[in-house]
Amino acid sequence: MPDYLDDLRFAHVLADAADAATMNRFKALDLKVETKPDMTPVSEADKAAEELIRGQLGRARPRDAILGEEYGVEGTGPRRWVIDPIDGTKNYVRGVPVWATLISLMEAGETGFQPVVGVVSAPALGRRWWAAKSHGAFTGRSLSSASRLHVSRVSKLTDASFAYSSLSGWEEQGRLGGFLDLTREVWRTRAYGDFWPYMLVAEGAVDICAEPELSLWDMAANAIIVTESGGTFTGLDGRPGPHSGNAAASNGLLHDELLGYLNQRY
Repeated sequence: MPDYLDDLRFAHVLADAADAATMNRFKALDLKVETKPDMTPVSEADKAAEELIRGQLGRARPRDAILGEEYGVEGTGPRRWVIDPIDGTKNYVRGVPVWATLISLMEAGETGFQPVVGVVSAPALGRRWWAAKSHGAFTGRSLSSASRLHVSRVSKLTDASFAYSSLSGWEEQGRLGGFLDLTREVWRTRAYGDFWPYMLVAEGAVDICAEPELSLWDMAANAIIVTESGGTFTGLDGRPGPHSGNAAASNGLLHDELLGYLNQRY
């Protein structure tokens, strides 16, 4: 049984390089920003960070495949690195510090590719979270200076904190009614957005979170960190892992209720 710790250490090296590249251009007055065909922004820093990570992977892990948001799939095989160079590009280009580089290693198994290593690095917040399969999830400044993550034990929705990104996606999918019913039931709601709600679930600071439309690179690293912290990560269809095109994450105790509300259609 592989322990993935060498891969985790290497993922930290990749994150260190990406952090240096992204912070170098954060709040730069001459930052170049383009609009992709799907009408989402991409900055020169997104591209530079992904190119940097791909270059290091090509040298150190030449047999592994790579899937990245900006440059697609490269290579084949049972191991695939999944990269979002800047998750939260809209925040990045506006100078909001809530953005992160997401790096995950996925490995082929009986149920398809599943994440076995994940690193989420948010240098503008001074935070990093990581996990490896069967080794738990952690946060801290480095591998040697870290604290273990544990989800909350909140068992009632009326006591729960619910995080989300926005309302528009839920409305487009006809799920807004159930979403609003959930917001009325819980103790507290906050729209932290992007990677951060999942990390807060892993820390036990938030109890449930969900997003209606996502790509694999948005979810793979988050999924392993949430599950290794004792939580549950599925699609809105209840399928475990980051493969459903959307996500629901929780402390596990509230997951069925979370899915029940979000699958109500009006």
